[in-house]
Amino acid sequence: MDLLIPLGAMFACFAIGVPIAYSLGLAALAGAMWINIPLEAVMLQISSGVGKFALLTIPFFVLAGAIMAEGGMARRLVALANVIVGYTGLRGGLSVVNVLATTFLSGISGSAVADTSAIGSVMIPQMEENGYPRVFATNVTISASVQALLVPPSHNAVIYSVATGGLISVISLFMAGVVPGMLLALAIILLCLGYAYRDRHPRGVAVPLRDAARITFEAVWGLITLVIILGGILGGIFTAIEAGAVACVWAFFVTMFIYRDYRWSDLPELVHRTLRTVAMVMTLIAFAGAVGYIMALMQMPTRVTAFFLTLSHDKYVILMLVNVMLLVLGCFMDMAPSILITTPILLPVMANFGVNPVHFGIVMMLNLGIGLCHPPVGSILFVGCAVGKVSMEEVVKAIWPFYLVMFGVLMLVTYIPAISLWLPRLLGL
Repeated sequence: MDLLIPLGAMFACFAIGVPIAYSLGLAALAGAMWINIPLEAVMLQISSGVGKFALLTIPFFVLAGAIMAEGGMARRLVALANVIVGYTGLRGGLSVVNVLATTFLSGISGSAVADTSAIGSVMIPQMEENGYPRVFATNVTISASVQALLVPPSHNAVIYSVATGGLISVISLFMAGVVPGMLLALAIILLCLGYAYRDRHPRGVAVPLRDAARITFEAVWGLITLVIILGGILGGIFTAIEAGAVACVWAFFVTMFIYRDYRWSDLPELVHRTLRTVAMVMTLIAFAGAVGYIMALMQMPTRVTAFFLTLSHDKYVILMLVNVMLLVLGCFMDMAPSILITTPILLPVMANFGVNPVHFGIVMMLNLGIGLCHPPVGSILFVGCAVGKVSMEEVVKAIWPFYLVMFGVLMLVTYIPAISLWLPRLLGL
């Protein structure tokens, strides 16, 4: 009965349209009053929830990604991907360019929504001009953007690390997402090639050598951000937080002094949007910390573990059940609150069955990322439809093959832990 109070309050608030962050706060207050915990304790948990030093990573990487995504980086990465793919002469080359450009930008922005908007605004019109159906181009953009949730510097990896109480380091999660992210990109590329040969999409065209050299030179300035982030952290030069700060300075320098596509007068608006994003995330983290505290007092993780044990003692069956639950949850709730709410509940369950917490983090992020491509709440889907100027009904009718490919990758990542854990172990993390 205890558990029904905070959960009931939370879902009742969801139903009447209360913002998710405030719904979590009210749920924490309801639970505290039910079990006679002083409300001051809830307030302390809310304040301490955003007092973690590791959270500085989020604003730095959000700002660096926003500067690079809006400052001409997306267009240059598309051009670089076109150079690479053009020499292969592949049929359906532009769809491969779309996925490859998203792969590049994912390693800079850390945001699937930013990737969908930046790459989609360049690639969708270009693909349509070359004979690709606009809905197909939109679906490629939407599904490829899920990579940003896995590869460094994924904002959601930082949120998962915070949700574990600092049990998992951010850099371990960053490295664990690299191979699954590449696997997802490869799977989508293979699907695109299948469509290309079935529907006779146009072949890629080689770029003249002089133009290719110029395009590569321009794009390399942005790709150095990847070297700064990963090379600096792995080389022990600076921490993940410091890497975000250095990436901000480098992104600003490249955008304003090398590319010079962005106007100085637009910077205040970009900073304002970044601050709004960070404020929303921090508010969620603060209230989610209080909910997690109340649920821990109510012994919710122990009860959920006992419930799963009544269903099965087989780890692989439990993993499938958790996958199904997360896929459904991802369709109805945004990613950050889903991670913050479910991690304190499900992580002890996974630990009981011997699942590595880093591996489970990647499984969770990929699960919830698929949900972002699905109605009714999918933010990637909404942004993709807006950028592609197509209706959601058209996109959903045609996106099922991409869902199946993403689900196939999810199953591989779930049941082959080495896909996630190989690189962190190789690096001694």
